[in-house]
Amino acid sequence: MFSLFFAGIQQDFKLMLFAPLLSAAFRLIFIEVYGTEKSPAGHWRKWKECFRYGFWWGLDWHAYVFLFSMVLVSLPGAFLPAYYAVGDTVRQACGMLYAFVLYTAFIGRMVFYHHFHDNFNETLWLGKKAEKHNFVDIFFHEDHGALVLLSFVPAMALCFAGYRLLLSIPQVTYPELATGALQWAINAVVFIAAVLLFYWLRFGGTLKHRDKPEWDEIPAIVKKDVFMARATVDDLVALEMVWQHPLAGLLSHTDEEDAAAIDRIVPAVAQGKWQSLPSPADAFVRHAKGARIAKPRHIFLIVGESYSQMPLDEVYADYHIMNGAKRLRAEAHTVTLSNFLPAGMVSRPAIVSLMTGVFDARLELNEREDFWRGGLDVTLPRQLAKLGYQSIYWYGGNPTYGNFDKYAPAAGFDKVMGATEFCPPDAPRTWVGVYDHIFLEHAAELIENIGDTPTFHFVYTTSNHGPYQIPLETTGFDTEAVMPNVPEAVKKSEKLQKMLGTFWYSDRAITAFIERMRKAYPDSLFVVTGDHAHIPLHPGDTLARKELTLREQFCTSFMMLHPEIDQSILAGNTIGSHMNIAPTIYELIAPAGFEYYAYFQPLTEHIGHVVTPYHWLDENAIGPSGDRRWQPLDVTAEQLPMHEDEGGVRYADERESLEDVTGWIARHPEACLRKW
Repeated sequence: MFSLFFAGIQQDFKLMLFAPLLSAAFRLIFIEVYGTEKSPAGHWRKWKECFRYGFWWGLDWHAYVFLFSMVLVSLPGAFLPAYYAVGDTVRQACGMLYAFVLYTAFIGRMVFYHHFHDNFNETLWLGKKAEKHNFVDIFFHEDHGALVLLSFVPAMALCFAGYRLLLSIPQVTYPELATGALQWAINAVVFIAAVLLFYWLRFGGTLKHRDKPEWDEIPAIVKKDVFMARATVDDLVALEMVWQHPLAGLLSHTDEEDAAAIDRIVPAVAQGKWQSLPSPADAFVRHAKGARIAKPRHIFLIVGESYSQMPLDEVYADYHIMNGAKRLRAEAHTVTLSNFLPAGMVSRPAIVSLMTGVFDARLELNEREDFWRGGLDVTLPRQLAKLGYQSIYWYGGNPTYGNFDKYAPAAGFDKVMGATEFCPPDAPRTWVGVYDHIFLEHAAELIENIGDTPTFHFVYTTSNHGPYQIPLETTGFDTEAVMPNVPEAVKKSEKLQKMLGTFWYSDRAITAFIERMRKAYPDSLFVVTGDHAHIPLHPGDTLARKELTLREQFCTSFMMLHPEIDQSILAGNTIGSHMNIAPTIYELIAPAGFEYYAYFQPLTEHIGHVVTPYHWLDENAIGPSGDRRWQPLDVTAEQLPMHEDEGGVRYADERESLEDVTGWIARHPEACLRKW
C-alpha cells in the first residue's frame, strides 16, 4: 500500500516541477518581447539572479500543485489500486487546468504591460467601474485578440506533451523491509518528509516563513534594473500582490469630488485657484520670519527605527533603555516635545511623508514610478536646496528596499547612501540592515570628509526592528547592570530582553553618532525623532494598569539640539508632529521673507492641534482618525478612561482634505514630471 503512495508522490513532484519551468519560459518571453537586454551576455549575474529568485518566489503558488496532487491522488490511490491506475491521467488533467491558468495570467500580463508598462497593479481594480465593451474592443482590435485566443491551442498542446514527458520519467523503487516496525518507521519518515517538502517549496527553499521571497528581498543587482525586477515576479504572484492591496479610495476619487475638500484647507488666497499650480501642495505657501540661529554647515534629521516616547516617560524610569536620549534631552540647548505624532503608523509612510512634504496616506508613493521620474517643489531637500544645502539620504540597510534608491533622488536628494554599499561586505546585519553602530560609524567617517559644504543629512537607522536577532552579549548589554530594578518576570523573559536590549543598543549608537558629529561640526542642527511608535515594554509588568494608553501607542519621540536654542523657542508648544519638522527648520535658518511650502505651522508658532491620516492630537487629548474615541494625554501609572464624543469624529474634515491632496497628486503624474 505505502509503496503506491511513495510512487505517487514522485509523480506529484514531477507534476509540480512543470509549473516553475513553464513560468521561467514565460519570463524569458516577457524579457525578449519587452526588455532592452535580449541576451544575458555581459549581464550574466543579473539574469541568473532574476531567474533564480523568480523560480523560488513562484513556488509560493506552484507548491500547491504538489500538495493537491498528493492529497487528491496519491493518498486515496494508496488505498484504492484502481484509482492509482488512473492517477497519472487525473494528475495530467489537473496539471493542464493549472497550465491553462498560468497561460491565461501570462497573456493578461503581456497585454497589461503593453498598455501600462508595468506588471499587474492597482489599475486592475479600476476595471470594475470601466466600460467592459471598450475593453473587448481594444483587446480584439489593438491587441490582436483573435490570435491571442488561438495561441491557447499550441500552448496547451506543448504543455500536454511536457507533462507526459515528465510523468514518464522512471520512479525510484520503494524499499521493502522484512521488519515490520522498521518499515512503519520508514513510512512515517517518508510521509513527514513529503509534508515538509511542501512547506520547503512554498517558502521558497526554506522552512522559515519570514524568509519567504518577497518584493523587498529581490537581489539588489536585479532590483536596480526596474524592468528585470518586474520580470522576476511570476504572474500569479503579481496578481496576488494586487489582491492583497485593494485600490485606495483616494485613487478612485474624481477631481470634482476632491476640489471642495482641498479648498477647505488651502490658504484663503489660493481657494478656487490652486488647480493652476503644479500641485495642490504648492498652495501652502509660507514666508519665514527671519533666521533664529546662525546658518549651520550641517543639518541632521535622524530618524531612529521605533525610537519612541514611551521609554522616556517617568513612569517607566526603571527601564534605562533610552538613557542616551535622556542625557541629551536634559541639556540646556535641547528642546523636546513629549506628545509628538509620526506621519505614519509604520516606517515607510512616515519616511515618505517626511521627505515629500505631503502625507503618504497609504498610497505607498515610494513604490509609484511617477514619483521616481521627477519631484515636487514642496519636498524637504528641494526646499533646502534653495537655502544652499546639498542633501544626502543615509539608510542603514539596502536602499533598493522600498525603491528608495529611485524615490529619494526624485524627491531631491543628491545622494542615496545605503549601509549595505558603504559598510564592509562582512558587516553583521539584521533582517533589515547593517547593525546601527557599524552603519553610523562608517556614515560619520564619510560625513567628516565632506567638510564645510552645507549639507542636509537624513539618517535612518534599522536595528531596532524585529526579529530581534542581534546577540546582545556582543553589545555590552547586561540586564542587571542596565535595569536592576525591573520586575523579575521582565528579567527572565528572553523575548522582552531581546526587545529591550536592542532598543538600548540602538539608543547608544544614535547618541554616539550625535556626539561625534557635534565634535566634528559644533554648529550643527540636530532633529531627532522616530519613524513611528513602538511598544518595547508593557505597562502590566510595572504599573498598576494593564492597558497601553493611546499616547503610548501613537507617540514617537522628538528632540532638537543646537547651541543657540532652548525650550523657549517652541512658543510654549506641548504637541507636534513629523509634518512640523520641515517648516521649523526653515524658520530657524532662513532669512526673512524666504518662501517655503508646508501644510502646518513651524514649532516656533503656537500649535493647537495636529492631524495625520492615522491619528489626531490636541493640547489635551489624543485619538485615532476616523474614530470618536479619545484619551487624555496624562502620563500616569493609573488606568486612563477612554472617552467617546457624541458628535462627529474630531478633525475628520481636515484629515480627509489632507488625504485628498495626496490623492490628487497621485492621480496627476504630471505634477511629478519636473526635472531637477
